[in-house]
Amino acid sequence: MQYQQLGNTGVFVSKLCLGAMTFGGGEGSIFRVIGGLGQGECDALVGRSLDAGINFIDTANIYSEGESETIVGKALGSRRQDVVVATKALARMGPGANQVGLSRLHLMQAVEASLKRLNTDYIDLYQIHGFDSLTPFEETLSALNDLVRQGKVRYIGCSNLAAWHVMKSFGVSAANHWEKFVSLQAYYSLVGRELERELVPMLLDQKMGLLVWSPLAGGFLSGKYTRNGVPEGESRRKTFTFPPVHPVQGFDVVEALQNVAARRNSTVAGVALGWLLHQPVVTSVIIGARNQTQLNDNLAAVDVKLDADDLKLIDEASKLTPEYPGWMLAQQNSARRPGEKRDWERFTKAAGEK
Repeated sequence: MQYQQLGNTGVFVSKLCLGAMTFGGGEGSIFRVIGGLGQGECDALVGRSLDAGINFIDTANIYSEGESETIVGKALGSRRQDVVVATKALARMGPGANQVGLSRLHLMQAVEASLKRLNTDYIDLYQIHGFDSLTPFEETLSALNDLVRQGKVRYIGCSNLAAWHVMKSFGVSAANHWEKFVSLQAYYSLVGRELERELVPMLLDQKMGLLVWSPLAGGFLSGKYTRNGVPEGESRRKTFTFPPVHPVQGFDVVEALQNVAARRNSTVAGVALGWLLHQPVVTSVIIGARNQTQLNDNLAAVDVKLDADDLKLIDEASKLTPEYPGWMLAQQNSARRPGEKRDWERFTKAAGEK
């Protein structure tokens, strides 16, 4: 296993993180479609992951309405000290008017409930699960800062925020000498590269960690989906089409991955995960699994080696269409160094491609 520094902290986490979204989920729950795994199955997955060198587990209070956290806590048992445990809060956890959001009231209730379910005295990385348009950042960050001071939380992170959200939060934290977000958990895959426009430059500039969720685009890049259709019995994306995938470019990407996988004696999923692990901005890739076979396939991604030709082939199939102001900034800086000449035609052509 390989390890990476978590943002600008002194903590190191495995480049693969075990995601617990598949843990738990009763009949009628959307989490039943995603995973629906019981305690025994999860114990085996957690044990195998830790034995393989993973020291990072991510869950959230909303996953299976808290059951995922409970399962993680039981599965870790005496190995809790060996693991960086991350969880999240934001989503509605009950019918009450204040059982949702990022208010001080809800966060204080949510962290106590998560600590109890996880059967731990502290949470290593406590993340807000998204943006709450009704609660000022000052209130949220003040509460999170207090949780760190109380010893209930070690570090704070965020998820599913825009670049301007993160930078605004940094301003609030700096002005008040409060804890700041050390990481962003965001969707990133070869069929979902939108964060490269604004978030990636911000993350690199601010030395902030990136934790990738849904690296296989909800199973689309698992190798099961092709232009010829979906194998019988594969129902997740039929029932839960998330994240969205462009119907044409998506299969172009799959075919490029098939090409590289054949050359590298790997799998479509392995190459898709391997590509992410080759990106300098990525700290850890969150992998989910419903069985040991899937987990072992995902664990093998750390050994996938891609050369410049592989990366170019994958990039050509998956790259974003240039948008303003990105193409303008690139054009303006193309002749920044002495001796360089501006290539206006190349940038205007790229910006006009559909």
